[in-house]
Amino acid sequence: MAYINLSKIIFPLMILAILSAKSITMVVGARNLLESNIPEVPKLDFPPIPKPELPKIPELPKPELPKVHELPKPELPKVPELPKPELPKFNVPEWPKPEFPKVPELPKLPELPKFPELPKLELPKVPELPKLELPKVPELPKPYIPKVPELPKPELPKFNVPELPKPELPKFPEIPNGVPTTTP
Repeated sequence: MAYINLSKIIFPLMILAILSAKSITMVVGARNLLESNIPEVPKLDFPPIPKPELPKIPELPKPELPKVHELPKPELPKVPELPKPELPKFNVPEWPKPEFPKVPELPKLPELPKFPELPKLELPKVPELPKLELPKVPELPKPYIPKVPELPKPELPKFNVPELPKPELPKFPEIPNGVPTTTP
């Protein structure tokens, strides 16, 4: 039987909910920062910092490796070839072949009587039936469907609803030029 563990469904949904909530709070926080009045900080002119000069490191001479004397190749002593040992010949007496008792022959079964051959059955030829032609069905005329007259649309009574005045929205402060206007 197949079943689905409940935690396999809920856990990914919880992760998606947490990630989407985090991105919404970041967008709201960025919007609040953009819309708030930030006082302008005066620019301070600092003198340029001189670049420090790095001391030059003298190059070290390459160390010379001492020459290693080549050792002569050791010569292996030649091993004399040993003659192949010859196996001694043993006189093994030949064993006589065992003689098995003869099995008596089984008596022959009597021959089955021959049955007379049955004549082949010939099926009578079936006469071919002529092809039947289907009678032509006369085409029926299409039925005439009368058009349904359109009913007049009922008119709803008009009610006098007073119009409410449009609310005036407060003006937002202008954003200074130095602040970017795009949202993340």
